[in-house]
Amino acid sequence: MDNMEEGKEKALKIYFIPYLAPGHMIPLCDIATLFASRRQHVTIITTPSNAQILRKSIPLKQNLRLHTVPFPSQEVGLPDGVESLSSATNPVNLGKIYQATTLLRPPMQQFVEENPPDCIVADFLFPWVDELANKLQIPRLAFNGFSLFAICAIESVKANSLYESSSYVIAGLPHSISMNATPPKIMSEMLEALLETVFKSNGLIVNNFVELDGEEYIKHYEKTTCHKAWHIGPASLIRRTVQEKSERGEQSVVNMHECLSWLDSKQVNSVLYICFGSLCHFEDKQLYEISCAIEASGYEFVWVVPEKRGKEDESEEEKEKWLPKGFEERMIRKKKGLIIRGWAPQVMILNHAAVGAFLTHCGWNSTVEAVSAGVPMITWPVHGEQFYNEKLITQVQGIGVEVGAGEWSMMGFGEREKTVSRESIEKAVRRLMDGGDQAEKIRRSALEFGNKAKQAVQEGGSSHINLTVLIDELIRLRDRK
Repeated sequence: MDNMEEGKEKALKIYFIPYLAPGHMIPLCDIATLFASRRQHVTIITTPSNAQILRKSIPLKQNLRLHTVPFPSQEVGLPDGVESLSSATNPVNLGKIYQATTLLRPPMQQFVEENPPDCIVADFLFPWVDELANKLQIPRLAFNGFSLFAICAIESVKANSLYESSSYVIAGLPHSISMNATPPKIMSEMLEALLETVFKSNGLIVNNFVELDGEEYIKHYEKTTCHKAWHIGPASLIRRTVQEKSERGEQSVVNMHECLSWLDSKQVNSVLYICFGSLCHFEDKQLYEISCAIEASGYEFVWVVPEKRGKEDESEEEKEKWLPKGFEERMIRKKKGLIIRGWAPQVMILNHAAVGAFLTHCGWNSTVEAVSAGVPMITWPVHGEQFYNEKLITQVQGIGVEVGAGEWSMMGFGEREKTVSRESIEKAVRRLMDGGDQAEKIRRSALEFGNKAKQAVQEGGSSHINLTVLIDELIRLRDRK
């Protein structure tokens, strides 16, 4: 689209339907913003309380708008305003939110049928959109917030029925990937069924760039699934200013300037950033091991813990279940560490020069945000496809070290059989923070990938070109009708 006139005339009308969890919503809404920045007419369909969060964090322009459908709080027995998986604090509420998302189909479908778009982009957790797009005879693009590498791994595990042993090598992939945990069978079966619907779409949108997943995995994916993948990320790089980086997602509980000035007072690469995303909640005994490891390692840190820890009214007795006696006194007062309770401005923190490593659950957003910032990772996967992402980080691309997690959970919270010991955590932290040869090699690779990520989204970069080709393809499909 060379000139403005042509752009106006040819603008596509595209609907985006993100799933109601920050890990799904944030990247898909960033991707919607990318399409809008190319002058396409974009509508994001969501629920009232999620729309409120999005209004603060996405630039609503003439060609980017929100359409809300009511959330069925009363039908499922949830309090008003609890409309995202991250606001569920227990498995019961998680189930209710999941149930509520299935009830969103009629109002969403009605809106789409009454105002048909040229194309629909939906999260794969809404498989019914396939039927709707077929009925309206419009192209559908799928999104699931995974790396393409993880999808290749899921498909290979399925093809070779590798569910039994705890350690195995995934056969048939471009690299020999050795796993140290087995996915829960129910989860694998659910993902495989959802992926079958993905493969029926006109293409998969991937929040990643070609260089990180690797050309060989893109070829492998397209050859084994006969499906097209479009790498158009990292979408988080659309946020350029400190303000935009800090406003991404929910309202941060920490004052941005306070956090920045604390980091400003630290040496380059001296701070360890610890965060396990919005859906992973560890038990007290595991948090206790983490705090002991942090203190023993001696490094400065920013640690994000779930909101329910350390509320103002938390008693000393409650606190000592997850923090050693006097920990805050010793760490916080001496300016050794910062504990953030709740939502943190992660993109902003990762992009600060003081941050030298990221202890992460390997959720794809966190991974791609760390890569974009050039920060090496200490990997601690918990659930979902995170154990596959870990292998892309450590075994394929060499930009992180493993903590040694071997228990693949069905969900982010609940009891776990194994606790990762303070010794294992401390050892992994030292491997990256000690400035030795191995650490420096990993750090250099991480910085290289950070530069490649930034180049990918700039004019002439791989993701920028992919988005242009994708838009042209959608225009061609529309004009052929």
